Amino acid sequence: MCMGVYHMCVVCPRGQRTNAQKYCQPCTESPELYDWLYLGFMAMLPLVLHWFFIEWYSGKKSSSALFQHITALFECSMAAIITLLVSDPVGVLYIRSCRVVMLSDWYTMLYNPSPDYVTTVHCTHEAVYPLYTIVFIYYAFCLLLMMLLRPLLVKKIACGLGKSDRFKSIYAALYFFPILTVLQAVGGGLLYYAFPYIILVLSLVTLAVYMSASEIENCYDLLVRKKRLIVLFSHWLLHAYGIISISRVDKLEQDLPLLALVPTPALFYLFTVKFTEPSRILSEGANGN
Repeated sequence: MCMGVYHMCVVCPRGQRTNAQKYCQPCTESPELYDWLYLGFMAMLPLVLHWFFIEWYSGKKSSSALFQHITALFECSMAAIITLLVSDPVGVLYIRSCRVVMLSDWYTMLYNPSPDYVTTVHCTHEAVYPLYTIVFIYYAFCLLLMMLLRPLLVKKIACGLGKSDRFKSIYAALYFFPILTVLQAVGGGLLYYAFPYIILVLSLVTLAVYMSASEIENCYDLLVRKKRLIVLFSHWLLHAYGIISISRVDKLEQDLPLLALVPTPALFYLFTVKFTEPSRILSEGANGN
């Protein structure tokens, strides 16, 4: 909020933002569905990375990997609950927020009137309260719970792994949490508008890579192992999440039929994989010559 001249510019208290008249007013609105979907996406990022590195470093020790997957899910779930409880209003699984109007709301430091760096930082406030800072709080609790719980649990249950392999997934988290923090700090606003498309693209790419790496050529191959079904359903949930995020379910009767597109990529792959197998293409080419 600015009092006519630059040196009289003062920052709005946390939990408030300026209105059209440049006066601070409290954030009393409830987050929209799209806001909750964005927070859900940011909450899923560390969980998905945990699961990826647990699977990567566990190898064939499926029992150990399963327990670590459950532990990571528990850590992220508890971190999310604690984050909501400590946010305003404190003690309830509910938050009040300011509505996001435009991309510049995420980068108020770049839109201050004063060219002086000190004054610019002083006048900067969280116009998208609490969508920006709540992610940092969540990541802090995720890291804290991981450091408290995972080493003790992994030491007891991951006996089939080498001593150097037991904690590699934890070491990986010590790298990707700072990366996620910087990503939110720099690109939070861009992620807010782009995350539905990121979900769809990544889920499609990872599903294709997994099915090709697992040599899945028909529906029977999917049914013979429960793990493959779990991976498939997980990708379908991500597809549905991305579609709902894009449509925002503004008109429920029009948007729900879009969910019928969820199994389309997997079915398309199963029906066309036999025509795109490299060995078959090479053999037919050789026969044609």
